[in-house]
This record gives sequence, C-alpha cells and structure tokens, in this order.
Amino acid sequence: MPAINHVWLIRHGETPWSLSGQHTGKTEKELTPNGVAMGKALGRELAGRHFDLVLTSPRIRARETCRLSGYGDVAIIDDNLQEWDYGDFEGRKSVDIKKDIPGWSLWRDGVPNGEKLEEVSARADLVIKRARDNGGIVAMYAHGHILRVLGARWLGLPGDGGKYFALDAGTICILGYEHGRPVISQWNSVPTPIL
Repeated sequence: MPAINHVWLIRHGETPWSLSGQHTGKTEKELTPNGVAMGKALGRELAGRHFDLVLTSPRIRARETCRLSGYGDVAIIDDNLQEWDYGDFEGRKSVDIKKDIPGWSLWRDGVPNGEKLEEVSARADLVIKRARDNGGIVAMYAHGHILRVLGARWLGLPGDGGKYFALDAGTICILGYEHGRPVISQWNSVPTPIL
C-alpha cells in the first residue's frame, strides 16, 4: 500500500496571458477578475478539506489562487512547481511561433534559451518524491505545463506524455492509486460556479 493516498493538482486562475494563449513562464501576471472568481470557486469546492501538505509555485498567480481558495496560510513555496521556462518564447503564442517554425511543438521541439523537457520532468519527479515522502493527501498549486508533465510522470510516462492531458485554468486534478498502481482519479474538473 502506498504511503500517500492522493495528490490534488490545482491550476491557477485565469491571467491576461493564459486568456490570450501567451506562454507564461517566469513573467509575473496577476489574475484577471475572472481568475479571482476561479480562485474563490476553488475555495468553495475545497472548503473544509484537510491536506497534509500544501505546496505552491512561487509565481504570484499560483500563490494568489492558493490564498483565494483558503490555503495561503499553510502553503509552502516549492520552486520545482514553477512553470516551464519558455526562454525566447516567453510571452509568445503557439500560433505565432508556428508562423516562424511551421509544425512547432513545445513537447517535441522545446524552446530556445529555456528549459528542456527533461529538466521540467526532473523537477516534476522531485515534487512527486516530496509528496510521496510526506504521505497523506497533498495539494499542489501550479501551472498548466508543469502540472501536465507531473501527471504524466505520476503514471510513469515520459514527460512528453503531458501533451495528452488538456488542462484549463482554475481546475482540479486528482492523482491517486488503484490496486497499488498510480492512476489519474480525476482530471481538469471545473468547480461548480455560483448561479
């Protein structure tokens, strides 16, 4: 029986660049008003839930989502949860990059002067090890691509397996176990909005 039951992956709320589709690695972007609403909706969804460990990326958008959802006071910053360093493609949209490099894929071709997929995968592995070593139920607030890589690595897939896991802003994923095997128990779930 594994020492850990579940890892909850929480993607930060909407920012101006996540809305426009611009690659946002190290650039600090505040949440949009809709992103703030997403953070509050996450808080309603997670209300009263106990986590044995809460980790967050150091980026403002992740820390603010964590705070809005009610876990800012107990969260520990983990630099390994930072988003992919997009290097020269920071702030650019995939559609625009493909005008210069037809057929470009982040997962296959990477980025000039940024992180390699293997480096992002190694960071994801460190976060998984930290969660498993801690035991219990762990929450992680982070970003689209690092969380997709983390999901793939949880399953034992290569990091580029993350290309198969679409992940929207302000969503929850749950990694767990079934019959002792790592599984994805829930993916890309949107909290119920207030009507």
